Amino acid sequence: MSAAPAADHVLRMLALLSHHPEPVSAGMVAATLRLPRSTTYRLLSVLVDHGFVHYLSEERRYGLSVAAYELGSAYARQAPLQRIARPIVRQLVDRMKQNAHLAVLHGRDVLYLIEERAVGRPMLITDVGVRLPAVTTASGLAMLAQLPAAQVRALFPNAAAIVETHSGPATPTALRQLLSDVRNRGYATEAGSVTSGFSSVAQAVLDHTSHPAAAIAVTYVDDEVDRETESRLASAVNGAAAQLSRRLGFRATVRTRG
Repeated sequence: MSAAPAADHVLRMLALLSHHPEPVSAGMVAATLRLPRSTTYRLLSVLVDHGFVHYLSEERRYGLSVAAYELGSAYARQAPLQRIARPIVRQLVDRMKQNAHLAVLHGRDVLYLIEERAVGRPMLITDVGVRLPAVTTASGLAMLAQLPAAQVRALFPNAAAIVETHSGPATPTALRQLLSDVRNRGYATEAGSVTSGFSSVAQAVLDHTSHPAAAIAVTYVDDEVDRETESRLASAVNGAAAQLSRRLGFRATVRTRG
């Protein structure tokens, strides 16, 4: 049992409201959270008074309000993903002696948020703030492989939506097969799709909703890495991604991507 039950009830209420696309009734809140109606109304009233919840009197329903939005915006302003991820990416670089980076999915592109370069390693195109087509990068493929199939179809409904490269997928069918290969292999790869002579291995970072919040990747010179070394790099990347996923609240469960 929580040491602060009222706070626990309030936080659960906010979480419940955040997961519904439309405002909900107090009765539904009470039933879902198994709270007495009197407690539910009292706590909702407090949230309304503080601007976290608004009450639609005509519908007799409650929804999130401006203060809840401001709280989420403050979270984004503090750049928690970068703050949490940077030491993990840096440790990966120190361990594997290769360049590593963190990227997020932005529509059909990936956006690079962190670039950590190992001593003596060459500069890469994947600098902070750079955007690249997701299907050409290991980071993008790692994240796309964790999205529901319907979302991937919405992003890439036809061949015109896919940036064609000499080694990347050219059609939605080819992309689906490639993403299936990523899931079966356990990590994503690309060879020369971004920069000739360089390859990458990547793994998705999952948040508390099992959504791919980011991806961690290592990039290396092809001629310097054999199959066994690539396997070790992939294992290290998977470990770093799993560590960051845990920090973001991910808990492994059986998931489907229908």
